[in-house]
Parts: sequence; C-alpha cells; structure tokens
Amino acid sequence: MMKIATIIGARPQFIKAATVSRCIRKDTNIQEIIIHTGQHYDANMSDIFFNELNIPKPDYNLRIQEKLHGAMTGKMLAGIEDIILKEKFDLVLVYGDTNSTLAGALAAIKLHIPVAHVEAGLRSFNRRMPEEINRLITDHVSELLFTPTETAHQNLVCEGIRGNKVHLVGDVMYDATLFYLKQSKCPIIMNKLGLTKPASYILATIHRAENIDVSSRLKSIMQGLSDSSLSTPVILPVHPRTKAKLDHLNINISSNVHLIDPVGFLEMVWLEKNAMLIATDSGGVQKEAYFHGIPCVTFREETEWVELIEAGWNRLVSFSVDNIYETIIDAIGSTGKKVNLYGAGNAAQKIVRVLNEFSF
Repeated sequence: MMKIATIIGARPQFIKAATVSRCIRKDTNIQEIIIHTGQHYDANMSDIFFNELNIPKPDYNLRIQEKLHGAMTGKMLAGIEDIILKEKFDLVLVYGDTNSTLAGALAAIKLHIPVAHVEAGLRSFNRRMPEEINRLITDHVSELLFTPTETAHQNLVCEGIRGNKVHLVGDVMYDATLFYLKQSKCPIIMNKLGLTKPASYILATIHRAENIDVSSRLKSIMQGLSDSSLSTPVILPVHPRTKAKLDHLNINISSNVHLIDPVGFLEMVWLEKNAMLIATDSGGVQKEAYFHGIPCVTFREETEWVELIEAGWNRLVSFSVDNIYETIIDAIGSTGKKVNLYGAGNAAQKIVRVLNEFSF
C-alpha cells in the first residue's frame, strides 16, 4: 500500500483536498495522512471547511501562525520534516502556491521523498508575488505535476519540465464546484439584508498582501466599491487581515457596502452563483465566477488564469477609483465565450489514477 502525506494550510487547499481525498478514500491501495500547517487558523477560515466539506480530521495540526513569510515557512518545514521522518511516506502531495505548499515540497525533497503538485504550472510572471516564488520552486522539485489548463501545461514545457512528469488533468476546483453546487446555502445575513434574489448584489473579496498592505490601493478599491454600491449593493466577506487594515486606516465606506464575516465554502458557492458580478483579487474566485457564468473584475495587474481574460469572462483593473468604478459598471451583464477551459469535472479521479501508476 502507498502511504502519502497531504499537506494543507489555507482555504483553497481545504477545498481542493476535499475533492481529491474523497477519491483517495475510495482507493484501497492508498493510505493518506493529512497534515494541517495551521496557516489559516481562524474558525471561519479553517474549521468550518473541514466540517462542511467532510474532510477527514487532520492527523497532524502544526498550528503555525507566524506573520512573516520566512518564519512561517521555516517553522512549517521543520514541523513537516519531523512528521515525514516519523511516518516514512512514499510520496508527499501539495496543493497550489502557499507557504504550506513550499514548506511541504522542500521538506519532502530534502528527505528524498517524491513530491506531487496539484495545480502546477501556473504563472503570473510577477516575482514580487510570494505565491509566484512558491509555485516556481515547488514545480521544479516535483516528480509529478498535475496541471489544470493547457496554458499551465505549456508553461512547464517552456521551463523544460515535460514528459511523464506532467499530467494535464483539469481543475479540481471545477470538480468541487460541481459536487457541492446542490449543497450550497444562503448565508443568514443575506435574509437580514433582503438580498436573496439572484443578481441583486455585487460580491467582492480582498485578501492579497499587495492590495491590503498598500494603503493607497486599499483605499482606491474601497472607494471604487462604495461608488459602485450606489446602484447595486456590495457584499464583502471580510478576511481577518483585511478587516484589521480597514480598521487601522479608518476608511470611509458606503453603507451600501456590507462587510460580513468570512463564510464557509457552501455559503460562498451560493453567494457566487447568485451575484450580478464578482470583484476579487483571489485566483480561485476568478475561476469560480466563470464556473457559475458570472462576469468578474480582478483587482490585480496580472493573473495566472489568462484564459479567463482571453475568453472575456474576466477583466483586470488598474488602481484608480474612477477606473475601478467604470470597469465594474461596464462588466455588469457582460458574458464571455462559451468554452470549456478547466476539464470535465473529473480531475481528482485522474490524479488518483496517476498516483497509482507512479513508479517509486
């Protein structure tokens, strides 16, 4: 029997792991040990996902909550290394581009344990983003690379990573959206706000350091959302780091921008599929907007998901108040090309099949 470690630590990884782990649990040839680094430790950012997505309780929780990238990654690496030495895994499975991903990959490769990377090959080509460095290093030390799109696949080919290492499987987030769509639920707060009708609000999310930590950017985004809310209410589930920054800056926000607590995945699916438009700086939410056929505006200068831009489902926005407002208003009601970008909803099954065929 193959013994693998699944390394997770942040919201998007919980959702992806829920999809792949569900397939793994049906396979008698694989034993999975789940290691939670603790990167997202707030109950609404972590515990709720394990409960509602039926993810097995982590076998290990490192509870590492450092604020600086180096300290966080170093402590994760040391903690994961101890577990690898104890459990003697055959393979380590990592997801996406977080510090948890990098720490898991480095700990494994230094102990000569093969690494499998789900969502490999993504590139923003902006090396100022910590996520870009994380995924670059992880891809180049991985033995198995599971790409979600043809663009990601070709990025690896251009970097000299090819052959039987790379497998174009589709996007596990599309698997998750299809699986959980019928289980989605309306957040209680939406009833209180009277915003339960489809297309009655704009959904916004902001969490990236380059937007939160640059005060001028955060102020422009909030002013752009406030201006947009005069015609359509805005729902903004507030990430803990975003809330702290908003409180610190004492930004004046329109009463039509409704700041709500973070929501679980099933509530987020409901909010996404019923929105008029989604405005975000999240990589995952850009795709989820497309899965639901909702136009998207992204508060970034580049995106890893270039196919969404090319197909007309997503727009990048520069950081001036007028541009944010005008881009949001112009995008409302728009649609992109009807194209299949992320596979057939069976990426997890393909991943498990490749894991079973892997030669150690």
